[in-house]
Amino acid sequence: MTDHTMAIDLGWTAVALGLSGTLAQFNRVRRLGVEGVSLATWLLFVMMGCFWISYGVVAHSWEITIGSLIILPLQSSIVFRLQPWKSPRVVAQALAFFVVCCVAPTMAWGWVGGVYGTGVAMTINRGPQIVELIRQEDASGVSATSWLLAVLGSICWVTYYQNVHLWAALVSTAFAGLANLSIALLAIWRHRQARQRLIGDVVFAA
Repeated sequence: MTDHTMAIDLGWTAVALGLSGTLAQFNRVRRLGVEGVSLATWLLFVMMGCFWISYGVVAHSWEITIGSLIILPLQSSIVFRLQPWKSPRVVAQALAFFVVCCVAPTMAWGWVGGVYGTGVAMTINRGPQIVELIRQEDASGVSATSWLLAVLGSICWVTYYQNVHLWAALVSTAFAGLANLSIALLAIWRHRQARQRLIGDVVFAA
């Protein structure tokens, strides 16, 4: 297997993991509600998804373009369930953040600058979700499986970018992957706490 073939395989594996992870989160909010899910984080996912679609076209990467394109409807559905029209301030802040970190660097320094700026945005973007999990005990709407799949996807993307020599995207995705891991571990911790409380309630009731 050549390096190019391996890179393509890794890219499509990352696409599959991204779709599976987003689908897991979508199904969880559909079944259990949106408790613990950050509107700011998912709004920025939608905006940055549009950026990656454009970048994939410019970089001639079907993996990047299609990977972002197929999960965009699911991300948009999650945002819709979070009712962004009730939080105009959060929407405005997310849009301003996207413009400053993604749009402005692209206009100033080209796509490489935009990708590095998006890397900063991708990492900071996970911040509201991390804060939400720390502050709020009820994280029933957050899928740990989704974020664990995102970690695996990040590993595949980093390896893919290394093989196709897209270094800005590699650095950006590596930092975002570490943030994904933090969210996954926090979600697992909160779900474990919820199970322990449930067991305690059952024992007390008995």
